[in-house]
Amino acid sequence: MAKMRNASVLVIDDDPALRLGLGETLRTLGYRVDEADSLAAGREWLRRPPPAAVLLDLQLTDGLGLELLPHLKDSWPDVPVLMMTAHGSIDTAVKAMQQGAYSYLQKPLHTEELKLVVAQAIENTRLRWQAEDRQRRRAEEFSFEKIVARSTAMKRVLDQAGKVAESPASTVLLLGESGTGKGLVARAIHYASDRAAAPFLTVTCSAIPEPLLEAELLGHEKGAFTDAKARRRGVFEAADGGTVFLDEIGDMPLALQAKLLGVLEDRSFSRIGSTETIQVDVRIIAATHRDLDRHVAEGRFREDLLYRLRVVPIVIPPLRERTSDILPLAESYVHHFNREFGRNVEGFSPGAEEMLKAHAWPGNVRELRNVVERALLFTRHPRLETEDLMLDPGYRPRAPSASAAPQGGGAAADGFTLPADGVKLDELENDLVRQAMERAQGNKSRAAKILGISRDQIRYRLEKMGEG
Repeated sequence: MAKMRNASVLVIDDDPALRLGLGETLRTLGYRVDEADSLAAGREWLRRPPPAAVLLDLQLTDGLGLELLPHLKDSWPDVPVLMMTAHGSIDTAVKAMQQGAYSYLQKPLHTEELKLVVAQAIENTRLRWQAEDRQRRRAEEFSFEKIVARSTAMKRVLDQAGKVAESPASTVLLLGESGTGKGLVARAIHYASDRAAAPFLTVTCSAIPEPLLEAELLGHEKGAFTDAKARRRGVFEAADGGTVFLDEIGDMPLALQAKLLGVLEDRSFSRIGSTETIQVDVRIIAATHRDLDRHVAEGRFREDLLYRLRVVPIVIPPLRERTSDILPLAESYVHHFNREFGRNVEGFSPGAEEMLKAHAWPGNVRELRNVVERALLFTRHPRLETEDLMLDPGYRPRAPSASAAPQGGGAAADGFTLPADGVKLDELENDLVRQAMERAQGNKSRAAKILGISRDQIRYRLEKMGEG
């Protein structure tokens, strides 16, 4: 679509005086004007680059403008066609609109109406084209092909997600540790589905207080509560036809879980402060790093809601269980941040690659991305070296090498060495969390910083340990 300042308008009319007048008017608006005086001449223009709009007369010397309209729409589907008629026939105007005309103008033409309608047609078409282009680019950005999956486990996840995207399944549950990429998979499902042109809206259930979370999801009427100064659509209503991604569903308050269950079962709800029932067609993708079965047993999550959510469960494995994905992921982040920072880092040294593969990645893919971003931002080397990664070797379990591992286990000079009789990873993680909390004097944020993970991850591990 041509930019406004370079936009051209094609006028197809057999009246020279009318073409002259239209040309003068349109040029005052900054448009270039091209002319054709017959259907035959109009057809010749179809071989050229498209204009921003077409003004087409209904009655021409060699036929009706309606005969040319389908050819215009076939060749230039994004170009608005405005029909001009001296007959004022509503039936003819309706027929033209049914065949794809944007609107019609009745002769004699009024200058101000002409200016307004042409400008609106071009601007509306430009905005629609921008929206379609944005949607196309987002579909490419969040496609399954952009998700790194060399490991068998991750290929299985994408295969399941791809089948879900093509199916009418209205509810999906993504399970996995924090940072494994649940949001990325959710977006890929949306943009690979027939809902891709409709909204994809995200609500993080753990980040919004309960009263505000209900209003966020369901919307409210003016005056429904103290700060409700106007009617507001909720996420379910705004996403009609599309997808709602409920992240951290395991942290949703019990009272709101019951209302969510109603939405899932009936696809309907009422705004806060209203008795009007609103029907919606949305796919709900929920995600959590919580053990929902345990939450059900402890009375913190509704069993009936879990059954309703778990229609299509997809478990995303932690990065430590998909080690063949680590280096391809890291390389993809180098490429990404090279472009973002204007750098030309060539990848990783062999030592850095070994360090990446050996690290336990408690923060999963999110941690890997952060490590690469930080390393690439500060490195002075042509390739990222081990010191650029700034990974604490004390928290980097790795397999012993023949030359470095002492008999019977112990600590090697360059990092933690797996003992000969192995370790229990959960117990090791718990011990590290306790040490970090002691060093941070109970401050979860400082303990998280020591371990290179988020505060939520510390809180989650403490809860798992029964020390939250």
